[in-house]
Amino acid sequence: MKIINLANRAGVLTLILLFVFQSCSSNNDSTDTPVVITPDKISLQVDVVGKTAEMPNGDGSGKINLKVDAPNAKSYKVVVNNETKEFTTSNFSYEFTQPGTKSYIIDVTVFNGIKYTNTSTTVNIFVARKVIWADEFNTDGAPDAAKWGYDLGTGNGFGNNELQYYTNRSENVKIEGGLLKITAIKENYQGSQYISSRMLTKGKFSFKYGRAEVRAKLPVGGGTWPAFWLLGDNIDTAGWPLCGEIDILESVGNKPDVIHSSLHSPGRSGNTPDTKTTTAPNSSTEFHIYAAEWSEESIKFFVDDNLFYTFKNSSTTPFNAKFFVILNLAMGGNFGGTVDPNFKSATYEVDYVRVYN
Repeated sequence: MKIINLANRAGVLTLILLFVFQSCSSNNDSTDTPVVITPDKISLQVDVVGKTAEMPNGDGSGKINLKVDAPNAKSYKVVVNNETKEFTTSNFSYEFTQPGTKSYIIDVTVFNGIKYTNTSTTVNIFVARKVIWADEFNTDGAPDAAKWGYDLGTGNGFGNNELQYYTNRSENVKIEGGLLKITAIKENYQGSQYISSRMLTKGKFSFKYGRAEVRAKLPVGGGTWPAFWLLGDNIDTAGWPLCGEIDILESVGNKPDVIHSSLHSPGRSGNTPDTKTTTAPNSSTEFHIYAAEWSEESIKFFVDDNLFYTFKNSSTTPFNAKFFVILNLAMGGNFGGTVDPNFKSATYEVDYVRVYN
């Protein structure tokens, strides 16, 4: 019995020593695990730039400064105007660009490792309309090559069975006396009966959403077909009509003073159902302003700021990407119709082209 007790005592002592050794070893090898605390007491301060009692929604710049106060926060995510921004400082600036006075929700999430807290606020912002691109055509000579390029070749090559050959010759396109003048001339050239010009900002300028307008005086004569329009930047890869087309101004000399505004998209191209007309009295003797205001929600068409057509935009149309600007004067074709046999020349005069935010 004594021998067994001694053995038991030795076993107990061994277990105690082993426990102590393991505890000491564990304490020596371990590192402190940081305690991750969920950020709390989150608060937001939104300063609208230029806000006064007279201008409660800001000075029109569309700028805000946001300050986030959240103890224990290490990083931040802000969702505003369908854009997501991530940063590691508690201060954030943003500039709204869509003109008008609108209400926006700002969602903020603050993180401390994998733990987070979020909140939101609403801000009313006024954004003044401002020019983001323009050509005033104030310098005589050729159009600015930094702003404009040309489509060259036969009208048949551009569809619609048009009769002209497009050139960049000074006889067909020039700036004179503060006006851009695109002139169609009856002349046999490279197998075509007429020459004219088609200029575009492709590869030089394009934009998504905003207002595009031209102040112009239209040409006279049966068969003339002046236009001011927008075409999708991705035309070379997507093709037409998948790229989308926005015709702000089209008119034909066979129906003077009738203004067409149309949209072309897949399944709704060629003789598109998305079109409306209005009149611009004395359009060949007086200047008028032809414009479109384009947003995620709609495309609105105006003559002299009189709204005559609203197209409901949506995520299913191609009208939610960048487009470039085109000015041209075609002759005849499916839309231009029969050319007056006595036609010799006609000029499409443009005072300016402006694109606003």
